[in-house]
Amino acid sequence: MSQSRIATVQKTHWGVRYMRAFFPHDIPTPKYLSPTEPALQAQPVTQGGRQAAWFVQLPLGQQAVLRYYRRGGMVARLLHDQYLWLGEQKTRSWAEFEVMRYLYDLEVPVPEPIWASWHRHGFYYRAALATERVLGARTLAGTLNQVSPRPVARAIKKMHDAGVFHADLNAFNILLDAEQAVWLIDFDRARRCRQLSFAQRKNNLRRLQRSLLKISGPVGGRWYQHLAQAYKSQL
Repeated sequence: MSQSRIATVQKTHWGVRYMRAFFPHDIPTPKYLSPTEPALQAQPVTQGGRQAAWFVQLPLGQQAVLRYYRRGGMVARLLHDQYLWLGEQKTRSWAEFEVMRYLYDLEVPVPEPIWASWHRHGFYYRAALATERVLGARTLAGTLNQVSPRPVARAIKKMHDAGVFHADLNAFNILLDAEQAVWLIDFDRARRCRQLSFAQRKNNLRRLQRSLLKISGPVGGRWYQHLAQAYKSQL
């Protein structure tokens, strides 16, 4: 993909990387990239996102999901949404944007990344990412008895063949749209490798297995076995 399709604006305390096609007339600034901006018509996402995601409207009428990065676990009590500044290229948002852009251009089923931003405050920064909205999206966790494992296995294998290790491959990060097409989401902390090893692929799949067992018990376990067989048949 031509890099001319991607624009980067970097100032002393903030930066944004975005797809030009979504903003043909204006440069999206941090003020614009906020759910409080009236033009975005932001509506909270009620599931997932640690209460930090919104459905938004873009200038040309496209729908997107805006997500602010939030910490999990015990450290969230102290830092919540702040991350140590190690340079713009190592911000969570720009890193995820690049991985998703790479996968999207290879036609791996991921939502198109639209913009990634960071805002620095001394030794720390806050970050946000906007991606294409998957219309009619339902999680694999909520539709397990209605979904064939084969297309899910195919999507995961395509991601793996592209050399990407998903840091949190679970049943909530796999979506089905209104046409039952599979989408993979949430590539925060994902790793892009030259080639994934068998062990890396297995670890990714085992994370999904644990998720399915936790959510659906023996039913989830049996569903995973069918997925594993479908994945193996494509090797």
